[in-house]
Amino acid sequence: MQKIPFFIIVLIYSFSLFGQKNIVLSGYISDIETNEKLISVNVLFPELNLGTTTNEYGFYSISVPKGDQKLLISYLGFKNFEQSIKLVQDLTLDLKLDPEVELLEEVIVNENVERLNLKSPQMSVNSLAISTIKNMPAALGEVDIIKSITLLPGVTNGGEGASGFNVRGGAADQNLILLDEAIIFNSSHLFGFFSVFNPDAIKDIKLYKGGIPASYGGRVSSVLNIYQKDGNSNNFSAQGGIGLISSRLLIEGPLKKEKGSFLVGGRSSYAHLFLPLIESVKDNKAYFYDLNTKLSYTLDSKNNLFLSGYFGRDVFDIANLFNNAYGNSVANFRWNHLFSNQLFSNLSLIYSDYDYKLDFSFADFVWNSSIVNLNLKYDFKHYLTDKIKLEYGLNSIYYKFDPGLIKPTKEESQIQMNKLTDKY
Repeated sequence: MQKIPFFIIVLIYSFSLFGQKNIVLSGYISDIETNEKLISVNVLFPELNLGTTTNEYGFYSISVPKGDQKLLISYLGFKNFEQSIKLVQDLTLDLKLDPEVELLEEVIVNENVERLNLKSPQMSVNSLAISTIKNMPAALGEVDIIKSITLLPGVTNGGEGASGFNVRGGAADQNLILLDEAIIFNSSHLFGFFSVFNPDAIKDIKLYKGGIPASYGGRVSSVLNIYQKDGNSNNFSAQGGIGLISSRLLIEGPLKKEKGSFLVGGRSSYAHLFLPLIESVKDNKAYFYDLNTKLSYTLDSKNNLFLSGYFGRDVFDIANLFNNAYGNSVANFRWNHLFSNQLFSNLSLIYSDYDYKLDFSFADFVWNSSIVNLNLKYDFKHYLTDKIKLEYGLNSIYYKFDPGLIKPTKEESQIQMNKLTDKY
């Protein structure tokens, strides 16, 4: 009797599993007040011991047996949604959750709520809600995302007067920092005193300290993935704050009600305006500013468009003798498309630029350098069964490194123009 190869048996068994007819339930979950898509919402069938979570764009897909099933949707800070649904054929179910507001006389916290809410097979991952970060102690009244993650296990600051953060002994330049998938090459303002991220414009933060997914291209130390808000597509709203060092303002509202939204946020320091009052430093300047923007639009049930950007700048001027200016500029166009209720795709076109300028007025020359990054990504998430999800895609990155261009600012300067060789 001829033996059947083992891999053929496995293949036949796999096809038999996929052949079992299940119903696919899929859709988007959002906030009923702002229509903002919610990330990592729990979609559960308690009686079947099945469940999944929404992805970074608020989409979920899960395969469940036919029949009457009890559905439970839960998310921290929102009311639970429970409903019995009759599953006869594949169903698209978009849901909006109500924020949960409770007035209590006394609250005793005896467990780590963030830790309990984030049990996952993914190791060495921390996810922080922006509401939690805003409740943390802030230096000089400025809420800071980078300073907040240094409170997590294995994360330390870069040192006194240094920018960035270290993860488990790694250096600051071994971290990949992403804002809406675009690379941020310098995450600090004022040489590390503040981060470049405006907390009012941020929706979700996730830090990978190990087991970094292949979709990020690999990093020696960690990946910090930050997503901006989509904007309120129901109503116009504004928020802001005035601090000792800087002030900020965020405006968001609908482009078309429940279809499209915009978000514009700005922040700027103003301490340099008071320096002229101090005789010893009246000729010096030190300030920063940044701008966050995002446009979101839903074309139909299968297509969503996003256009986001960030621009930030730091300027230091020492008695008109030495000027230092640097900053990040990023832009990202994304297209979400559903090929089916089990196949989610995202196409991203990303531009990122970091430039650094030194102007030595006393020596009559200026030095410019920059890093330009162009990124094309096409990611797929394939929800095969309730236990099997495949993530795959393509990623092409183009780098241009400009080490430096030195050129004189005056004809009588002793410095000759010199261009270091660009790297690609």
